[in-house]
Amino acid sequence: MSTEQSLAIAAVDSLWDAREELIAGLVRVTPTQIAALNHDAALRSLLEASITENIVAALNFIKQGIDPDDLEAPTAALAYARVLAQRDVPLSALIRAYRIGHSLVLDQAFARLDDLPPDDRVPLVLVLVRRSALFIDQICEQVGRAYERERERWVASRSGVRQQWVNELLGGGPVDRAAAERALRYPLDARHVALTLWPAREMTSFDLIAAVEDVRAHAMAVLRARATLVVPTDEREARLWLALPATGGSQLERLVAPEGTLLHATVGRPGADLAGFRTSARQAAQVKEILTTRLDGTRTRLAGARKRDPRAGRPRWVHYAEVAPVALMAGDLPAVHDFVTATLGELAQTGPRGATLRETLETFLTHHRSYAAAAQAMNLHRNSVQYRVQQATALLPDGAHSLDDDFHVRAALLAAHWLGSAVLT
Repeated sequence: MSTEQSLAIAAVDSLWDAREELIAGLVRVTPTQIAALNHDAALRSLLEASITENIVAALNFIKQGIDPDDLEAPTAALAYARVLAQRDVPLSALIRAYRIGHSLVLDQAFARLDDLPPDDRVPLVLVLVRRSALFIDQICEQVGRAYERERERWVASRSGVRQQWVNELLGGGPVDRAAAERALRYPLDARHVALTLWPAREMTSFDLIAAVEDVRAHAMAVLRARATLVVPTDEREARLWLALPATGGSQLERLVAPEGTLLHATVGRPGADLAGFRTSARQAAQVKEILTTRLDGTRTRLAGARKRDPRAGRPRWVHYAEVAPVALMAGDLPAVHDFVTATLGELAQTGPRGATLRETLETFLTHHRSYAAAAQAMNLHRNSVQYRVQQATALLPDGAHSLDDDFHVRAALLAAHWLGSAVLT
């Protein structure tokens, strides 16, 4: 074994011990430096998987002296490239992410040079730069090919054409509305309501298409829509717009999950014309973000709560009106955390007891401080509700006086309900 390879092995062993910190740094830095990669929760998980597998593959490549011709891009890296192609994210953004990762890994390695004898530093720098550059070149070439192939396939498909038109409409810039309506076969001068749909459990692409069609037919019947538009965001998500009737109420409160559906759904508010088309879709996406992440900087899916929440295995349908205040707050999570913990005090503690007391107090306040109404809503005895409310109130910073003007308490309880542990103590 050459001296250079021995030095490389020692350097990689040091980086391997710090790989979790290295991965976390890249997951945090990449979306902040590349706006096009600042994704929703679902795609952030795929970005993290791609970074993790690439870091592990790169360290093994350098340490083991693998022939570049035998190097294969990690599965998660190829999957991430294909999804970016489906979402019309530029390939340049993906390649730049690899360059950022390359630079960060070398910075971490070079930070350890002072621990080596002076005569070993230059050889180590040379082998690290040479081997890491080979890795980046090979992987970028492979993920680039995967991206281009998927882009050609996606654009050639009818779904890809629809998505391109929808991306233009949602982009906010000038657009040929007449051409868009012809291509999409959907009226843009209507009142629109938008839904975001995604699987509640693992399913094939074929099953997802069938499930989306079932939801489309259900929503069209409930809302008496005069037209619908279904556009896949990628192979894991679809967006649905419905053009509401010109007269009469929207009946939006009747739009709930149909029996047997396997899809989660978030529903925006109705809006008129192109502005309504855009706003309703943005609201549906905001609600999905709240449902699929606790917004604490780490990815977590609704499925991750199944061990604790018996409802988590079932599809959830949530309207923007239910979470509108939280959607407005969630853009500044640290501030929401400070507000919740300051307002609720010890009631902001995580754990089943805190959750039960918060739910009871929220139900009590929602029902105009009626113990009987809250008991009926929660299917509990009135005395049980009264006891829980007393316990919850005692944990508030000012005790019962905190409810003299309960606006802030209700807002904090709502944020805690939807954002979970990210805003709790």
